[in-house]
Amino acid sequence: MFDPWGDGDDTGTVFRDMITLALAGFVCMVLLMLPHINPKGKEGTGVADAEPPGNVIVEARWDDKLRTDVDLWVQAPGDVPVGYSNKSGLIFNLLRDDLGSYADPTEVNFETSFSRGIPPGEYAVNIHLFRNLESSYPVWVRVVARVKKENESGAATLAATRVRLDHEGQEVTAFRFKLNEQGELVPGSLSALYKPLRSARN
Repeated sequence: MFDPWGDGDDTGTVFRDMITLALAGFVCMVLLMLPHINPKGKEGTGVADAEPPGNVIVEARWDDKLRTDVDLWVQAPGDVPVGYSNKSGLIFNLLRDDLGSYADPTEVNFETSFSRGIPPGEYAVNIHLFRNLESSYPVWVRVVARVKKENESGAATLAATRVRLDHEGQEVTAFRFKLNEQGELVPGSLSALYKPLRSARN
């Protein structure tokens, strides 16, 4: 009878070596596959800290926990105004219409729009106070516009300001600016000259 573990038999030694090599190969394969099984996600500190997609990024943020519905409106060159009642155009998209803390699972009051591409021309950014269930004034809104060029890791700030809203229905231009073909701010083009965006849609 054949004894694979037989003493003094070369066949037993070969069998043990084959089993050991097969087991070592299996362990190596498992170790190589482990990093690719359920990779660890990127840690973030919250919705407002996430890097949104797109090239021209416009963000509006107001006091958390307020039952205040503030709307962000943006317009790219040659495109229609984009806001809560028209969430996308050819260039801009509104990421989310934030109604304030009312019917919201988070306490963060924040709206973001982003563009596909960086067409040259004038951009307009407005803030509109749709509803204020707090009935407390003024409502201050922080507005930031950034640009992220192709092959660049971060987004550079184009403009930042605070907008004051004193009554429901008020629409304020936070800023207007022009970008050139390279996606750079045209010198002297930054202003806050009022341009209606929401009313232009209705």
